[in-house]
Amino acid sequence: MDVNHYLRQHIRTISDWPAPGVQFRDITPLLQDPRVFRILIDQFVHRYMAPELRPDVVAGIDARGFILGAVIAYELGVGFVPIRKKGKLPFATVSETYELEYGSATVEIHTDAVKPGSRVLLIDDLIATGGTMMAGKRLLDKLGGQVIEGAAIVDLPELGGSAALRAAGLPLFTLVDYAGH
Repeated sequence: MDVNHYLRQHIRTISDWPAPGVQFRDITPLLQDPRVFRILIDQFVHRYMAPELRPDVVAGIDARGFILGAVIAYELGVGFVPIRKKGKLPFATVSETYELEYGSATVEIHTDAVKPGSRVLLIDDLIATGGTMMAGKRLLDKLGGQVIEGAAIVDLPELGGSAALRAAGLPLFTLVDYAGH
C-alpha cells in the first residue's frame, strides 16, 4: 500500500475556503476513521522510534498539532508540550509573533516547557507558508531546545513554506505533498 496515496484519499479538499481561490486541505476525515487515523499516527511513530530521530519531547502547534502531537508523544513514551495562540497559557510564557497573509499572529509556550538541550519534535498538521512552524521553532530555540525535525501531514510546497523552513535549517518530514495540485 502506498501510504501517501492512501492518506491523500482521505483528505478532503474544499474549494474557495476560507477565501476565493483557496483550496483548503481538510485533514478531519483522516481523524474520523479509526483505521486511517492509526495508519497516519503509525507513520510518525515508526519514524521517530529510530534512535537518531527519537525526541525527548513532542511540541504540537495549536490546534491540530495538539491532536497529532499528543498521540505521538504518548506512543513514544515522551512528554507533550503545547504551543498555543497568545493568551491561552496560564503560566509564565515566551512569545513569538509571525506574519500571516493578512496580518500577524502570536504563539506562546510556557517558560518551563522544554529543558535546555532537549531533543524536540515539532509537529503541525500542514505546512503552507511556514510561518507558524518557524515561530514554533524560534520559541523552542529561546528555551534551549534542539528541534530535531519539523513534521506535518501535508506539505503545500507551492506556498514556499517548506523551502523556507529547510533554508532556515529545519529538517522536515511530511506524508502528503500537494506539489502542482
